[in-house]
Amino acid sequence: MKKRLFFTAIASTVLLVCSSNPMTYGKTTFHGEYVTDKDTTINFEKGVIDKLPSGFTQTATGKLQNLDWKIVNDNGNKVAAQLAKNEGDYYNLLVLDKLNFKDFILTVKLKAIAGEEDQGGGLVWRYIDNNNYYITRYNPLEHNFRFYRVVNGNRKQLISVDCDIKTGIWVTMTIEMKGNKISCSLNGIKMIEATDDTFKSSGYLGLWTKADAVTYFDDFTIHPF
Repeated sequence: MKKRLFFTAIASTVLLVCSSNPMTYGKTTFHGEYVTDKDTTINFEKGVIDKLPSGFTQTATGKLQNLDWKIVNDNGNKVAAQLAKNEGDYYNLLVLDKLNFKDFILTVKLKAIAGEEDQGGGLVWRYIDNNNYYITRYNPLEHNFRFYRVVNGNRKQLISVDCDIKTGIWVTMTIEMKGNKISCSLNGIKMIEATDDTFKSSGYLGLWTKADAVTYFDDFTIHPF
């Protein structure tokens, strides 16, 4: 599963910190303008167990509940994990805080671990702040794969397709974004194609789960155009 790790960037970040813990909340906006043209793969192997993944900021959309993204050991493999058991329309976010992109292919491996209200998760891109971004995600409880946009904190479903991927199984999710054209794939099968002009500029990339969805992520890979 492990590939390589390329992570070199220089950017400035404005963070709203609301406790002594590694938590960021409020309107989380990144102001760095560093756009890389290099392939980037983050495999979390250099991360410290039970610590926030280096180079990422944890935040959320919705009234603050819990933020709990950590590096965990998954059968000898270090992965990023969303561990908080929140509820309702609360979106757990882990955002890569020093690189932004406009057109790219973005891939991640993810595994749904638990969740009674929600399971699974997915990718965030063209992220402006924690209230404005695109999402695609799969949910083993609902047996579907969906594409959304979030504008001013309000999520709107754009496309939904059926899929049958079980809890506890690693899945490869891929997003291709070029101009206003979007395609979303699971395990190499293109399942969603869309055109949307809501977010036209480069933005940040990240990981997403909803409510109590405990999910593992690995091999976060970006290929910019």
